Amino acid sequence: MYKDKIILNPKEILEKEFKIDARGYRMQEVDKFLDVVIGDYNELFNTIDRLEDEKEQLLNDIMRLKQEIRTIKTNLEVAKGKGEREVTNVDIIRRISQLEKYVYGVKNNEE
Repeated sequence: MYKDKIILNPKEILEKEFKIDARGYRMQEVDKFLDVVIGDYNELFNTIDRLEDEKEQLLNDIMRLKQEIRTIKTNLEVAKGKGEREVTNVDIIRRISQLEKYVYGVKNNEE
């Protein structure tokens, strides 16, 4: 993606030949400067590649976490559905009846 927008790469900089005029630049200074530029380009490309890899990993993590959230929400809705059973008067009367049978049944057996 970014490589389509950048015109030069380190190899092209290294292999660049300049024409020499009678009053041209000092070749050693140009070479030293180009070495610095090449180093910067290499570091830039390495950083971009590392960040692209990190971005890809983070996008994968985001997708995985979104799936986990969906699963947890689904499980929570299922759990809420089971726990929200309405308690009616009939349920309360049945519970009282069972307690009475237990309490009075135990007392009758003890007597």
